[in-house]
Amino acid sequence: MPTATIVGLLVNPTNPNEAEPTTKNLQAAARSLGLEMHVLHASAEGDFDAAFATLIQLRAGALAIGTDPLFTSRLEQLAALTVRHAVPTVYQFREFTAAGGLMSYGGSLTDTFRAAGVYTGRILKGDKPADLPVQQTTKVELFLNLKTAKALGLTVPIPLLGRADEVIE
Repeated sequence: MPTATIVGLLVNPTNPNEAEPTTKNLQAAARSLGLEMHVLHASAEGDFDAAFATLIQLRAGALAIGTDPLFTSRLEQLAALTVRHAVPTVYQFREFTAAGGLMSYGGSLTDTFRAAGVYTGRILKGDKPADLPVQQTTKVELFLNLKTAKALGLTVPIPLLGRADEVIE
């Protein structure tokens, strides 16, 4: 039986600009919650099985997946692995939840792409990129997959369901 005091974090070590800040931030969050976090590495699709084998050996109660393009391009495979190994998992983007993952929580991709389009339009109209202000998304979205929760034997609390931007059934 997995223990909730141990959590895993899957990152791509060949992408230090994403892996290092994610690891640092989540380690601090885990410590503040009294959780023990283990960092798992995958830099190619072939590394996923070994990472999940380590996760199972650790008897981790949960997994967070870093937002690396490798992982984003293989969301269906990762979602299937999380269900097969019965590990509740969170990823940043809704597409993970739609692919069968348990939940996603992160900035709105729609807002990010909209802002990129606005900036592109401004640059095409003559604005200098250096003159444009730096912006950060402020909208955070929560998506839950109840079918996956059921497959994992989890009951999602009503208050969490009420806060979700979308519940996939």
